[in-house]
Amino acid sequence: MAKKITIYDLAQKLNISPATVSRSLNDHPAISQKTKDKVLLVAKETGYRMNKFAANLSKQKSNTIGVIVPKLNSNFMSTVLSGIEKIANDVGYNLIISQSLESEEKEKLNAKTLFDSGVDALLVSLAYETENFDHFTTYTDRKIPLLFFDRVCDLPNCPTISIDNHAAGFDATQHLIQQGCRNIVHISGSLKRNVYADRFDGYQRALHKNGIEFHKENLYESDLSIENVQKFVERIRDSKHKVDGIFVSNDTFAVHCIKELKKEGYKIPEDIKIIGFNNDPVSEVISPNLTTIEYPGYKMGILAGESIISHLSGSINIQSADQILIKHKLIKRESTRL
Repeated sequence: MAKKITIYDLAQKLNISPATVSRSLNDHPAISQKTKDKVLLVAKETGYRMNKFAANLSKQKSNTIGVIVPKLNSNFMSTVLSGIEKIANDVGYNLIISQSLESEEKEKLNAKTLFDSGVDALLVSLAYETENFDHFTTYTDRKIPLLFFDRVCDLPNCPTISIDNHAAGFDATQHLIQQGCRNIVHISGSLKRNVYADRFDGYQRALHKNGIEFHKENLYESDLSIENVQKFVERIRDSKHKVDGIFVSNDTFAVHCIKELKKEGYKIPEDIKIIGFNNDPVSEVISPNLTTIEYPGYKMGILAGESIISHLSGSINIQSADQILIKHKLIKRESTRL
């Protein structure tokens, strides 16, 4: 096993003091550019790796931000992370990203690991299963900035960033009603999470406003994995009352519903009109194109990144902030046309 190169090895090779090597590597103003260049060149040639964590201990700062997301294999979450990363990288911060895989236990482990890694702040989108939030008190007790985005919870001194999911759920359902639908099924994620509970509330309010009675069998709560699409389509096929509209809480599930319903002989939108959520690229690939609610993930990421960085730089105190709402937009396409 190759010996790990230290600053003492570099100092010996360059015939300078270890302190000069250390200052050169940390771009200290007292060291000439010529010396810095020499040190950096030898460091590169020998394969020296700087211990950033140790270097930052004295500053009580790691220049890293932790992020916990439910899953990485989501177009929406990828765009959010892209926005956060752009802002962080622009000012010299790195991200440590972990996924909970919708598990509360994994989320707890992630939170502890990131805390032990010395992150300067934490951004979180909650797992399906999470019911207890005690694992975040490690951060709040020590006043480490903690911000929730998309799937959020109400914790003291922890701001949240999301869209108005009540309004978005209402708009999606209202659109189906305006297109003539009277028996609308709602496919939701876990109602433990604010995003899905709020969209369901908006769906119910739209029904009520239009004098349409809500039937419990018209709520299909699932983990929104495509493995459940076939089971849902069978439920639609076997329904006593003809379903003429479906509001789905994400685009991927909605697109697979269209594919399976067409296999069963349904015409979209003539027999059933379908609206999704997020405006993922897949919504424009399916035929007919999917009507959806645009959820601006990249903008959310930019806002989350800016909020955390502004707090860390001392220009704002996010712990006194509350809720940031981003505007959604109804994108009308072929899957709901009259």
